[in-house]
Amino acid sequence: MLNTLIVGASGYTGAELAKMVHVHPHLELGGLYVSANSLDANKPISDLHGQLKGIVDLPLQPLTNPEAIAKQADIVLLATAHEVSHNLAPIFLAAGCQVFDLSGAFRVKGNDFYKEYYGFEHQHVQWLEQAVYGLAEWNSEAVKQAQLIAVPGCYPTASQLALKPLLEAGLIDKNQWPIINAVSGVSGAGRKASMVNSYCEVSLQAYGVFTHRHQPEIASHLDCDVIFTPHLGNFKRGILATITAKLADGANMQQVSECMAGAYQLSDDAHAVRLLGEQTASIQNVVNTCFCDIGWKVQGQHIVLTSAIDNLLKGASSQAMQCINIRNAFPQLTALV
Repeated sequence: MLNTLIVGASGYTGAELAKMVHVHPHLELGGLYVSANSLDANKPISDLHGQLKGIVDLPLQPLTNPEAIAKQADIVLLATAHEVSHNLAPIFLAAGCQVFDLSGAFRVKGNDFYKEYYGFEHQHVQWLEQAVYGLAEWNSEAVKQAQLIAVPGCYPTASQLALKPLLEAGLIDKNQWPIINAVSGVSGAGRKASMVNSYCEVSLQAYGVFTHRHQPEIASHLDCDVIFTPHLGNFKRGILATITAKLADGANMQQVSECMAGAYQLSDDAHAVRLLGEQTASIQNVVNTCFCDIGWKVQGQHIVLTSAIDNLLKGASSQAMQCINIRNAFPQLTALV
């Protein structure tokens, strides 16, 4: 059994991770941690997340000495703020732990990115260079060898899984940037109450136009410029991305369908992408599942793709678990289905 710790366990993704680790046949939940000054410190996690009552009732311990707990850990999941992950990850890595970081602290190479989009200068360039981007269906070979896995953001996961097969196959005209319009439930803003995610205040609206930090993450890992516009919806969880792109000269529906099938053909080790063909992806079909549903339609030289995920699962915690499974040679969907 691999001793597994969750840091930042009080949030939505932390609760999902605790449930997954608890049911995983090869992992042992060794501890749940929050910041030392957290108001949730020493409370059972099931007091915060009632669905865990009688399943996971461990206390949320204040993280006062990460060096000490690192010595007993095999796997550490960081469901923490970007700068917190930036500071904590090297401590656990130095102790030989496998680190799966759900923040943005190690997702994109290049220090300028962090100064511009995250507001801090990256101090661990060596680890940033070694980090593997955990888009599970595409980077599995690298994940198998990695000590530090940067779990992708929720919007980038939905967007990249739809676009990447077509870009890799040269079926998209990069001269006309793909346009990604994506809407997320309010759980993407976390548990902390604010005017931004209050149901009384939320209205379907765009935000972060031309400035959202997920745009360069998407563009960097697709190796293709995109126009990305996120939207906040007045629902709890899920993401739907609607993507419009121009096909390369001569590309057609048959080639698109064959490309998608080839990219996501099922093997003995099942993954978490489900292809819908000409059906449209829907949030209700993916909420509370680990899957990304992708549909597409072609008219003339343009394609519209729809991609749906649960932002807390395939957009965060279940993708982290998928990467743990890949890294440790377990079936990919262990503890997920």
